[in-house]
Amino acid sequence: MSLPHSAKRSQEPPRACIWMQAGVVRRKFCQHDYQCTVCRYDRVLHRQSEQNRRLRARGIAGSGKRAGIVSWKEKLKEQPPAKRPCLHHMKARVDFRVCTNAYRCTDCEFDQYFDEQFSVHATLKPIDLIDIDGFKFPHGIYLHRGHTWVKIEEENTVRVGLDDFILRALGPLDRISPPLLGKSVHQDRPDITLARGAKVARVLSPISGVVTATNPKLLEHGGLGYADAYADGWILRVHTGDLRQELKNLVMGAETTEFIADEVERLYAAIEDAAGPLAADGGRLGEDIYGNLPQLGWENLARLFLRTR
Repeated sequence: MSLPHSAKRSQEPPRACIWMQAGVVRRKFCQHDYQCTVCRYDRVLHRQSEQNRRLRARGIAGSGKRAGIVSWKEKLKEQPPAKRPCLHHMKARVDFRVCTNAYRCTDCEFDQYFDEQFSVHATLKPIDLIDIDGFKFPHGIYLHRGHTWVKIEEENTVRVGLDDFILRALGPLDRISPPLLGKSVHQDRPDITLARGAKVARVLSPISGVVTATNPKLLEHGGLGYADAYADGWILRVHTGDLRQELKNLVMGAETTEFIADEVERLYAAIEDAAGPLAADGGRLGEDIYGNLPQLGWENLARLFLRTR
């Protein structure tokens, strides 16, 4: 008999926290699948290690147990270069690999290569999908009310895409145009452009920050997002400055279920206004809703669900 996914996960051996692997603390196991940005323990230790660093720079010796806490990166740099493990190895994503860039991951070619080739599927491929009135949403994502999703990665970096609801409402897209690398995006500002034929719509950014990567496949084939919304269909990566605060403006978990259920009701109402009463037996909405019911109006759908003027 196969076990439920949650039961399987509970039987997995505990995995050592990055701080434990580095030798900063004696015993601490990861509870967040190495998504350190959502871990309060990680934030506390980072804050303490930075405070200790500043005291040492001023020639002040700290006291107590916390005085010995240093950054896990600095602790690992005490190892011989050939024994410094890559962060991806510490997170159990690759076999042992030496870090050759002093833990400056943002400047590391392997980190960029790994992210583009493997990380999308490791972190975004939904294992457990929530079905909300026929629309699919993976666990662990945050949702903006303009129908973009946010997946937390690491180092205050998130990945952004369009959700299943809006992709099915608008149908296959010809082009998705994100801002250029290095440009800033702002939460609730229309920073992303969609196009289907001559029809164009703007999408509100779910988060603020600087664009660090865009999906090159979408420049060639905008419909990719329609086929695989939560993996190959990602749009951009953003490095954020105040992730914790901005996540408060997004929905997740039970809030997602409630929000999407309300959106489905609004969509049914729009369909009845445009095409007349629906059959009383309920049923599920199909694919390419705009393509099958153009009388809904592209601009009307964008206004209703993308929440742009």
